[in-house]
Amino acid sequence: MQDKIFIIGLPRTATTSVCLAMLNLGFKTAHTAYTRAAMTQAQVIADTPVFCDYRQLDLDYPGAKFIYLTREPELWLPSIRQLLKRMYVNLQRSDGGFNPTLKRCYNRVFHPLTQENLDRDDFLLGCYQRHQQDILEYFRGREQDLLMLDVSEQESFSRLLAFLNVIPGEGLEQGFDRINIGGKVTAWNKVRHPLKIEATQGGKIDKVA
Repeated sequence: MQDKIFIIGLPRTATTSVCLAMLNLGFKTAHTAYTRAAMTQAQVIADTPVFCDYRQLDLDYPGAKFIYLTREPELWLPSIRQLLKRMYVNLQRSDGGFNPTLKRCYNRVFHPLTQENLDRDDFLLGCYQRHQQDILEYFRGREQDLLMLDVSEQESFSRLLAFLNVIPGEGLEQGFDRINIGGKVTAWNKVRHPLKIEATQGGKIDKVA
């Protein structure tokens, strides 16, 4: 079984840009995975459920590597607030909305997820910091398995390559493409690549027990 690479940064920390880079580096990549097939087929998985379930995934996939993406708070806060406000109704609906896995992950990490809390910088920053501290604590003494990365930093792409022990092909040395700018979150849906793994099976997810 191939070793997995889990991108466990929170939403709006450049997960899509990193996933696109992974595709171009030759990795089968899923930006979110809601079926057993997606989790099995993809070598790289990001976003939900991995930013929430990294502990269990670490147990399920011995030898996996983890990439924790960071972003400056003054840039992350308005971006995550815009995303969560747009998603809020479908995250909280009991009669549908988003799939149960996505709801669970967002409501756990951004707990308690209320309209009032979404207007508070201290609440959102607290969620970010708690998630970060949990990751650092979990991987303490295993720093070789965890890469902390801010894609805006000049050496970020070369650090990713070194962590993965990958030599890129021609034209891939320049870094990360900036996508999903200005609050947009649909860029991954438009990506066409032979190594892209779909998150669902024809729009359906595995049943959640």
